[in-house]
Amino acid sequence: MTSMNVLLSIKPEFAEKILTSQKKYEFRKTPISKADSVENVILYASSPAQRIVGSFEINQITSGSPTELWEQYGDASGIEERKRFMEYYSGKQEGYAIEIGNPRRLLTAIDPTEHIDDFTPPVSFQYVNGEFDSVLEQGTVEPSVASD
Repeated sequence: MTSMNVLLSIKPEFAEKILTSQKKYEFRKTPISKADSVENVILYASSPAQRIVGSFEINQITSGSPTELWEQYGDASGIEERKRFMEYYSGKQEGYAIEIGNPRRLLTAIDPTEHIDDFTPPVSFQYVNGEFDSVLEQGTVEPSVASD
């Protein structure tokens, strides 16, 4: 099976929590259906940053109701308030918890518009092939330091 990457749009505050290991699960309303062939999840910190800031690997993905996900992973969610978590899933019966593995911060955040023609950030995430490999290589990745 061919490996690929996923470009994930994420609020800058949560990207930072992933890169400092304060957030051990990323939550999504839509499943990453090809997760077993995903090599890296590339973090695109959305506005106001609008930069690629790092990457991580997918350890596993769990699905469940928003209540179940909060009960299981709320402490490792990087989200302080249950209310904020539940508002994100408003109207949804099922959600997905992506267990974050090996978070890596780029030494220099990268503006993807400088390297990729017609770059459009994904609404949630998109599958990408080799177009981001050179971007990640230019950023020289360092392993994030856990702050437990």
